[in-house]
Amino acid sequence: MTKARLVVLISGRGSNMQSLISAIENDELEAEIVAVISNRPDAAGLQSASDAGINTEAIDHKDFASRDAFDKKLAEVVDHFQPDFVILAGFMRILTADFVNHFAGRLINIHPSLLPKFKGLHTHQRAIEAGEKEHGASVHFVTETLDDGPVILQASVPVLPADTPDTLAARVLVEEHKLYPAALKLLLQQES
Repeated sequence: MTKARLVVLISGRGSNMQSLISAIENDELEAEIVAVISNRPDAAGLQSASDAGINTEAIDHKDFASRDAFDKKLAEVVDHFQPDFVILAGFMRILTADFVNHFAGRLINIHPSLLPKFKGLHTHQRAIEAGEKEHGASVHFVTETLDDGPVILQASVPVLPADTPDTLAARVLVEEHKLYPAALKLLLQQES
C-alpha cells in the first residue's frame, strides 16, 4: 500500500507536526511527510523537521506584496511535492480562496476549540469567559470560511474553575497531539 504523502505547513515550533512525525515513526499512521513549509524562516519547527530528515522550505510572507502573491508561490511549492493532503499545523496565515480551492478536499487544519464554537483567535480565553464546561480541539477540512469546514474528529477537556487561558491551552494541546494523528488515520482509512 502506498503511504499518503503529506505536506505540513507551520509558522512556529511545530508541536503538532512533531506529533505526526512521532505517529509515523511509531507505525501509528500510514503516511510520509514529504515536506514541511513555513512562512517564517525562523520557525523552530523547520529545524525539527530537518533533524527528522524531512525536506524543509521557508517562504517568508513578508517578501510578497500581497496575500495573493504569497499564496500563489506557496501553492507552487506545495504542488512540487505532490501531496495527497496539505496539513496546517499552527500555520498562522489566513489562506486565500484560490489556495483553498486549489487544495479543496485535501487541506486539513487543527483548531483549538470544539467547532463550530470559538472560531478564530483567543479560543481558550473566550471559552472561559463564556462559562463553558468543556473545551477542546477540532480537526477539520479547510474551506473558504475561517474555521468552518466539515469536522473530521474532536477531542474535549473539562474547563476547570481555576483555569486560566494558559492552563486550559496546555491541557488542550496535550489532546491536540493525540487528536491530529488519530484524525488523519481515520481520514486515510476512509480514503482507502
